[in-house]
Amino acid sequence: MMAFHIDGKARPGRWLITCDHASNHVPDWIGGGSLGIGPADMARHIAWDVGAAGLALALGERLDSPVILSDFSRLVIDPNRGEDDPTLLMQLYDGTIIPANRHITPAAVEDRLDRLYRPYHDAYARLAARRDDTVIVAVHSFTPRLNGRPPRPWHVGILYSHLDDRLSKPLIARLMAEPDLCIGDNEPYSGHLPGDAIDRHALAKGRLNTLIELRNDLIDTGVGQRHWAGRLAPLLSQVLETL
Repeated sequence: MMAFHIDGKARPGRWLITCDHASNHVPDWIGGGSLGIGPADMARHIAWDVGAAGLALALGERLDSPVILSDFSRLVIDPNRGEDDPTLLMQLYDGTIIPANRHITPAAVEDRLDRLYRPYHDAYARLAARRDDTVIVAVHSFTPRLNGRPPRPWHVGILYSHLDDRLSKPLIARLMAEPDLCIGDNEPYSGHLPGDAIDRHALAKGRLNTLIELRNDLIDTGVGQRHWAGRLAPLLSQVLETL
């Protein structure tokens, strides 16, 4: 099993589209391919970002740029966390206990880092370095509602760090000009997370970046994914041209 796959590696575009939570796959060498939770939970947002992979692939095609996608569930180990982040390996997520993670040993964590997390980030770093002017767009999705929490009204959330909002702020303004959209400015949560993928590959290198979150009920089908890629790609290009 590969830790990642790359689509359109030879595409010449300036963008790098990333999808950290593309898959809900559990490798066979972990519990025979199971974390001890059922298929319904593995299909939920706790295991992956529903619809994000299809959206990322469609964006890469429209922007003529490469896409890197993880090939393992965020519950196995989360590539969008720093290695020292306490949420790197979740034992409880949105009300679901993850049995395979409850009593995991440091050696088993290191094994997941070596076989999955680090290869993904090594490939990510190589792709980002292929051009001096790479712009990173991280694609994620969010559930319309967490257990016991209020509904989330946003169609799209644009997340960013206060350390670099050069792309995100004008993108938010452009999206807010669309009359039919509810846009989250660093919603449904803040985009500043020390040690995460954007921090590591964009902020630390001075690369333009943004993180796009789509509400997952909008992109849970191929039709929805292609629709939103078609809507977002020209806006991203327009905003980049102004910078």
